[in-house]
This record gives sequence, C-alpha cells and structure tokens, in this order.
Amino acid sequence: MNGVNKPSSLLDELRSFDTGGGFFDFGHPLLNRVAHCFVKAAGIGAAQAVAREAYFTVSGDGVGFDPSGSAGVAGSRRHPFHDLGGENYRKSVEAMVKNTGKESFQWGLAAGMYSGLTYGLKEARGSHDWKNSAVAGAITGAALALTTDRPSHEQIVQCAITGAALSAAANLLTGIF
Repeated sequence: MNGVNKPSSLLDELRSFDTGGGFFDFGHPLLNRVAHCFVKAAGIGAAQAVAREAYFTVSGDGVGFDPSGSAGVAGSRRHPFHDLGGENYRKSVEAMVKNTGKESFQWGLAAGMYSGLTYGLKEARGSHDWKNSAVAGAITGAALALTTDRPSHEQIVQCAITGAALSAAANLLTGIF
C-alpha cells in the first residue's frame, strides 16, 4: 500500500464524516463547515418530513402539522402535504417530493447559515460568545422566514428575534449543563 489509510467500508466513511473528514474539502474551514452542516441537517429534515407524512398517512387521525408550530384538527389547519390526496398516485408522490425537498432545504439552510455565521463572527471578533450566537441566530431566523410561502415583515422580525433568543440562550446554557 502507499501508506494512506482508507476507510474499509461505507460505514467507516460515514463515521469519518462525523470526525471532521467529511465527503468533501473546499479548501477553507468556513466553506467545509457550512457544507458539512447543510448536508447533515438537510438529510435530517428530509427524514423528518417523510416520517411525518408517513405518520399522517398511516394514522389518518385528522390532526395535521401547522408550520406556525401548533397541531390542529382537520379542516382548521392546512396539512403541509395537502396535495397528497391528489387525483392519482403520481401527483401525490410529486407533491411529497417537492415538499420534502423544500423542508430539507430549510433545515440545511438554517444549519449551514448558523454554523457559518458563528464561525465567521468568531474569526472576525476573536471570541466565541453569546453575542456571536445572537447575531447568527437573528440572521438565520430572518433568512428562514423568507423561505415561507408569503413572508410578512412581522414574521421576518419575529423569526429573527426568536432565532437570536434561542441561540443566545443555548450558548449561555452550554456551560451550565
């Protein structure tokens, strides 16, 4: 052999992804971090969207998911995969793929943006503290609000404030727990 340790299986390759090796190297730690977080979170988002749709398909209990964060009774809230009861199977699958792709993108965007912003702010300011987390959370929250169907000014501001508060609190609580 040439002295280079290569993963012996796909499982070893997937494990190396978590230890920082990743499937790609863009030549800069910021780009690597953003891409790494985007890919991981997008996969989680896709799995979550498909699992949720499978649950609603199998359960048939009439309780749907509301993007505003609360469950509602059938008829009072719009199901995120409202086209899945379409005229035929092909329409249903297309609607599920479209909605899963959108949700996957939203999860990846949030994770990649937040990670890249916290890294960039840490490098620019020379410290990693709650201020970096709050700014990154606010920008990420606002960007995420822009991915909704019809974003309003109030919704964008609310998501920015929520993102800032949650990420600053998470940063402050990291040392406690």
